[in-house]
Amino acid sequence: MGASLSDESSLPRGMKPPVRKIEVFLVRLYAVLLALLGIAMFAGGVRLAMLGGSLYYVLAGSLVMAAALLLFLRRRQGAWLFGLTLAATIAWSIWEVGFDGWALLPRLLMMTGLGLWLLMPWTQRALAGSLRLAAHAGPLKLLAVGLVAAVAIGWGAHDLFGPEGYPDPRFQTGMGAFPRQANAVQGRETGADWPYVGAERGGGRFTPLTQITPANVSKLKVAWSVDIGTRPGFNATPIKVGDTLYTCNGNSEVFALDAATGRQRWHYDASQGHGYICRGVAYHAVPGAQGLCSGRILTANSIPSLIALDARTGQPCPGFGRNGYVDLLAGMGKVIPGYYRVTSAPAIVRGRVVVGGLVNDNQYWGVPSGVIRAFDVVTGELAWAWDMGHPERTGAPPPGETYTHSTPNSWAPMSADEELGLVYVPLGNPSGDQFSGRRRPFDRKYGSSVVALDALTGRPRWSFQTVHNDIWDYDVASPAALVDLTGPGGEKRRALVQAAKRGEIYILDRATGKPIFPVTERPVPRRGHVPEEHPSPTQPFSDAMPSFRGPRLTEQDMWGVTPLDQLYCRIQFKESRHEGIFTPPGLTPSVDSPMSSGSINQWGVTIDPVHNVMVLNTFHLATRVQLVPRKEVLASGKKIMGPWASGREMLGLAPQMGTPYGVLRDFWLNPLRVPCTKPPFGRLHAVDLNTGKLLWTRRLGTARGSGALGISVPFAIPLGTPLYGGATVTRSGLVFIGATKDGFFQAFDLRTGDLLWRASLPGGGNSSPISYAAAGRQYVVIAAAGSYSIESPLSTKLVAFALPKQAPK
Repeated sequence: MGASLSDESSLPRGMKPPVRKIEVFLVRLYAVLLALLGIAMFAGGVRLAMLGGSLYYVLAGSLVMAAALLLFLRRRQGAWLFGLTLAATIAWSIWEVGFDGWALLPRLLMMTGLGLWLLMPWTQRALAGSLRLAAHAGPLKLLAVGLVAAVAIGWGAHDLFGPEGYPDPRFQTGMGAFPRQANAVQGRETGADWPYVGAERGGGRFTPLTQITPANVSKLKVAWSVDIGTRPGFNATPIKVGDTLYTCNGNSEVFALDAATGRQRWHYDASQGHGYICRGVAYHAVPGAQGLCSGRILTANSIPSLIALDARTGQPCPGFGRNGYVDLLAGMGKVIPGYYRVTSAPAIVRGRVVVGGLVNDNQYWGVPSGVIRAFDVVTGELAWAWDMGHPERTGAPPPGETYTHSTPNSWAPMSADEELGLVYVPLGNPSGDQFSGRRRPFDRKYGSSVVALDALTGRPRWSFQTVHNDIWDYDVASPAALVDLTGPGGEKRRALVQAAKRGEIYILDRATGKPIFPVTERPVPRRGHVPEEHPSPTQPFSDAMPSFRGPRLTEQDMWGVTPLDQLYCRIQFKESRHEGIFTPPGLTPSVDSPMSSGSINQWGVTIDPVHNVMVLNTFHLATRVQLVPRKEVLASGKKIMGPWASGREMLGLAPQMGTPYGVLRDFWLNPLRVPCTKPPFGRLHAVDLNTGKLLWTRRLGTARGSGALGISVPFAIPLGTPLYGGATVTRSGLVFIGATKDGFFQAFDLRTGDLLWRASLPGGGNSSPISYAAAGRQYVVIAAAGSYSIESPLSTKLVAFALPKQAPK
């Protein structure tokens, strides 16, 4: 039998094997593609170098183009030259980012893949040169280089799968620091109910239940799953009172369910034709009352109206307002439908039901007021109104007047202290989010603050500002969490833990608002702002708590899937202003990191009051921001959003009518629709509140469901995804959280941060879970409806998990 055409060892010395035309075509096609890559790298590299960036792309692009020419001519020297380029790329990549696996991905994956193509037999046969060992020396060396790249990527994988420390060297990590002292369990003694969205009036999302433990959590199974409504994407946190679970959906519909089985008991459609996000409802038992509405559910719709429903039947309470409804547009003046909405569960304290409202960002000066109002929980009559523009009055405005427009508003959940008689109001920044030129003294005083209001009078007792003259939209977006801490001398301090969007954690005395842990005013960047702007020279930083704002970005932090989209992000970064957090917006692009959606958003922190351990999840992406002169905004034809517009319409160019500038703001993504900053984007953390020590940090979320150009990756590789949702902690030492883009629901060990259990949900668990007891079992329930903002899987399901029922003895 004759020798194979590809068997070079059987041919006479000096004789070359036959080369197929298709093999020559493939090599030359490869060379053309390689040349295009080299041209793009060189051209982009020249632009980057002119901006003061890395020279790598100019040099590598030149070498790749030369290698492509040699390969097109079927010269083996082209493979050698590309191998040299790959070796240099490996060295440069490790010098830039070490062995960070995800950071190495865009630098090495494509280049290594191109190198491996050169090792294929058809490529080798098409290249000219001598046969035998000398002919294979170049390819063998290229193979060795490829193996080095594979080893580098593999070594970097330790960063994908192993534990990580948070990159703030001031704070040590380690599970050995977990507090050993145990406090008495605060609040609910049995944990059977979950009567508030945050478990208690003071939030914290803690349950003293211990049936589910780190030892048996792996046995959790779906106990029941029900559809609530037809509109996905809601992120309500249910409450549980008695044997009934109460919740709402993304269409302003309210549901009462059997807590043990999920069976629907009643349903009430409060939308009045315009449903919107409902993040939770409130419950109140009227002291001494019996019969209809002795127990009532308080909620709000998007009209908006405050609504009271009988907890047993779902019937509107006839003695509350007008047939169960209180008009929240009273005193607001002319309001474009949908521009003022209640998006969080009302707070109930000392017989008052307290509400704020969301106002659409960046549309026009003169948006509805951010007034905070309290109503009698039984009659619905206005008890007081805190209108910071008219501090002298606590009631409704006189006829012909309105509450002060464009004041800071409160769209996040509120907390309350029944004993102190205080309600803690998280406030956003005033209208004109990225321009402060029209702000008034009271706007500047209260914007982006937490304010303690007297529950009976509405008068401010104290306020604490997290951002001075906020022009970054760093609202206080999360509820305060109340906890008792032990001071250095053993004294108890009634503390308030306030998370700020920008990643700072402030520990305040909840009676006085004075910091318990030090807060320092530090200088911040001021260059690049417009002439009418006057950014604050300093901002308040929490000294004794870990900061979760993330490090200042550098060119090396830019990311992508390939060298080209990463190069795009590098160029954009060098074209932008970025001096770290608080780089002011101006007429040239600036980079905000963390972005305006925050490092910490509306769910805030979770607290184990037994060990005084705080759990929180953080989310880091960046945005590019640029102010646009009014003339250019008008020329673009951009107008304010119309009635009932979606919040997603706020991205891109926003007009900020009534000010000299519009604002162009969007998530910073490259042309492949992946973030320009490197992962992890989402993390889960635990902190000792007594000492401020960071106990552990873990990536949260896998690559499943993510990918370039919207193409989902099916693999659950640890990544750290965008997050939307909060955590719940159990007395037995478990942290339950969904929040991720991948649609998983997970349980972590509170002491170590180890992942103990994971289940796939029908939609993203982008809300906060709750835990309660019913019919002798502990349940963990989460709304698995997904999120439009982080593009997690959508559903309309509410899902309950429990341990398997024990067989009767």
